[in-house]
Amino acid sequence: MLKEFKNFIMTGNVIDLAVAVLLAGAMGLVVNGFVNDIMMPFVGHFSGGLDFSEMKIVLDEAIVAADGTITKPENAIMYGKWINAIINLIIVGFVLFIIVKAYNKTKTPPAPAEPAGPTQEELLAQIRDLLKK
Repeated sequence: MLKEFKNFIMTGNVIDLAVAVLLAGAMGLVVNGFVNDIMMPFVGHFSGGLDFSEMKIVLDEAIVAADGTITKPENAIMYGKWINAIINLIIVGFVLFIIVKAYNKTKTPPAPAEPAGPTQEELLAQIRDLLKK
């Protein structure tokens, strides 16, 4: 059983999958960094300096003790984070679209199929016709 497991793990498909997962994680970090550090400041700038992540609807205010410590944190719906997630999804989708489009342009088109020769029946018919002459 251990030998079978070793053979399974060492097949090319499993190793390719492991490499793909690691690269996808690294690519995710790069794309998220691009979105959060480069694109979101532009979105904030063109929306008048609005920071979506701070938008919320407070359901219950925080209770603060006399010494300034928070005894009960506020209860709020943080819809601004959801807006940020939607903007993030749109930007990531667009960036991935551009990457896939550029990748598809680098692929070489398949070579045109060579014309098929005569079938066996056609060759036999030609031989028959030649023999008749």
